[in-house]
Amino acid sequence: MFDSVEALIAEHAELQEQLADPAVHADPARSKKLNRRYAELNQIVHAHDVWQQAGDDLAAARELAKDDEAFADEVPALEEALAEAQEKLRRLLIPRDPDDGRDVIMEIKGGEGGEESALFAADLLRMYSYYAESRGWKVELLDSTTSDLGGYKNVQVAIKSTSSDPADGVWASLKYEGGVHRVQRVPATESQGRIHTSTTGVLVFPEVDEPEEVDINQNDLKIDVYRSSGPGGQSVNTTDSAVRITHLPTGIVVAMQNEKSQLQNREAAMRVLRARILAKQQEEIAAAQSDARKSQIRGMDRSERIRTYNFPENRIADHRTGYKAYNLDAVMNGALGPVVEACIQADEEARLAALGDET
Repeated sequence: MFDSVEALIAEHAELQEQLADPAVHADPARSKKLNRRYAELNQIVHAHDVWQQAGDDLAAARELAKDDEAFADEVPALEEALAEAQEKLRRLLIPRDPDDGRDVIMEIKGGEGGEESALFAADLLRMYSYYAESRGWKVELLDSTTSDLGGYKNVQVAIKSTSSDPADGVWASLKYEGGVHRVQRVPATESQGRIHTSTTGVLVFPEVDEPEEVDINQNDLKIDVYRSSGPGGQSVNTTDSAVRITHLPTGIVVAMQNEKSQLQNREAAMRVLRARILAKQQEEIAAAQSDARKSQIRGMDRSERIRTYNFPENRIADHRTGYKAYNLDAVMNGALGPVVEACIQADEEARLAALGDET
């Protein structure tokens, strides 16, 4: 695996030269793409330097130990340092998801359970918002349809990172959240204290950096405008501000009514549409690739039940990784890190196993 490092180091040096050119920064989309790749390679170059230095230190200690036994005492610790450096480099060389540095569009939809499901959708949005805040990310509400009790029948948000480091990319962490989330608790609508099971769906898409990245022919769009039917101020039900866009080749439909302005709703709808088209294109590519891709923890089946939130036991369980903890109250307040990390580790193990099968 380490044979590929030299090519990556050369690519890193080439990117460094390109990023020193002021003309590159005149193109924001290109600059962002190059910076994202440079930051990713930076980690590999640094880890490679540490690995080489650890190897040199160990070789020197072994050589000196031939004449001075005092140096022999350092060998075990240096061997351990070399092994750690090698493992870190090995994991960084796992083929990465090229979208890891992207921001995301997230949609949370009520499922089985009626009002209880909508209330849990609001709880999930709050959980993701607190988690985003802990990571220094920004959450932007794009559109929502509320339920009678204040939950969400459907809510769409954009979650953005302020860092250029791919490791801090929103997609790198939240791509594992797509699927069916099951909640077990006594609903607010339950008068006899019985525990109910409800489900809420979460969809996560990598957001397109620039409109030109996804080619959309305007002739392929069917755009309808209509009057908003929910909260939004005095313009609700008085102006045709809501927008519904249908992408005819794929059948993807996006509707927005959160803003008072038809233009703003259209722009938000196009952001979501581009993200969905990009995700569809990537899913088609992934489906055509080897079973190694399918072995990853982030499956393509959005109907998959991925997690259970059991409130009476204060338990959270991820059905893909086997992760289980009894701190659901903390998780719902944004302490999602260990759950996400378990998914990342499981995905890395699957990728490593796939590489082993290929060699």
